[in-house]
Amino acid sequence: MTPLLSSAQGVTLIGGGAVSDADLAQATALAPAVMAADSGSERALAAGLMPLAVAGDFDSLSELVRARVPADRLHHIAEQDTTDFEKCLSRIAAPFVVAVGFAGPRHDHLLANLTTLTRLRRPPCLLLAGTDVMIAAPPRLALELPAGTRVSLYPLGRVSGESRGLRWPISGLVFEPAGRVGTSNAALGGAVELALDGPCILILPRRHLADAVAALTGG
Repeated sequence: MTPLLSSAQGVTLIGGGAVSDADLAQATALAPAVMAADSGSERALAAGLMPLAVAGDFDSLSELVRARVPADRLHHIAEQDTTDFEKCLSRIAAPFVVAVGFAGPRHDHLLANLTTLTRLRRPPCLLLAGTDVMIAAPPRLALELPAGTRVSLYPLGRVSGESRGLRWPISGLVFEPAGRVGTSNAALGGAVELALDGPCILILPRRHLADAVAALTGG
C-alpha cells in the first residue's frame, strides 16, 4: 500500500476522541510529524498543529478543516471495512507512531483499535490511553523499568511465553481473553524481557512512553 505520509521521524496520529494538551505535548515531543484521522484534524488545528496528512472516510470532517488544510493533504478513503485508525496507520511509513484520541470515550472503538495494533505491526504503534501506553507486544521485547513499575499483559488470542525481570514469571502459563490474563504484574527493577508466541497487548504507565519507543525501535 502506498504511504500517504513518509517520515524519517516518529509520527503523532491524532484521532477524533478525547485528546488533552498533555497527550499532544508528550506525543509530539517524541514524534513531531503529525497526521490526523478524520475529525482528529480539527483537534490538531485547535492545538496549532498543521497535519501533514488527513485520512479517513470523512464522515465527520468539518468545513473548517477543508478550508484550512491544503487539499493535497486530504485523503478520502471511502471503504467501510476498516476504522479510520487502521486507514491511517496502514498508510504511514515511519520508525514509529504515537496515537492519541483513539482510546475513548467509545469502548467499541478502543477494542477495534487494539485489534488493529496486533494485526498491523509496521510501523510500531504506541497508543496513549488515560494513564497508560498500550502496544502490541512483539515476539521478543526487552526494556529497562524501575522496580514496582506496573506491567500488564492482555491477550487477544491464545498466548504463552517466557519472561525475565517480572515479579510473577509467566513461564508455563497460557493466557486467553476468556481465561487467564496477565494484568497488574510488576517489574523487579532493571531489565524486563518478554518472549510471546501470540497476539498480546502490553500496557505500561504512560510515563514510560519513551522507554517503550526505545524498546520497539532499538534505540
